[in-house]
Amino acid sequence: MSARRFRSLPTRRLGDGLQVIVAKTMRSRLVGLAFLSELGRSVALELPRCRSVHTFGMRFSIDVVFLDGQGAPIRVVEGVSPRRITVCRSAKALLETEAGEGARFVEALRQGEE
Repeated sequence: MSARRFRSLPTRRLGDGLQVIVAKTMRSRLVGLAFLSELGRSVALELPRCRSVHTFGMRFSIDVVFLDGQGAPIRVVEGVSPRRITVCRSAKALLETEAGEGARFVEALRQGEE
């Protein structure tokens, strides 16, 4: 599932059929996943130049995969429920996935490094 708000954003593919939508615009970063009923198991939203995320306005729990400057995973926070904040000071970007899907994206990212 890809919400209409993401259609004009750049997308990249990872292994295992996973898709990463890159929130490049100020609006896409501001709105993020708020008010969506779901994201989709094979979709993640990447927030470049970001080290914290809030889930205010969210309708579902998410996994947050924090990335280093080369895009490698450095920390995963699983099952972040609505109305929470999570931070990783050393992160340079992050991925938001539906809860339970973060590990699949970590594995796909690590396979891409090999």
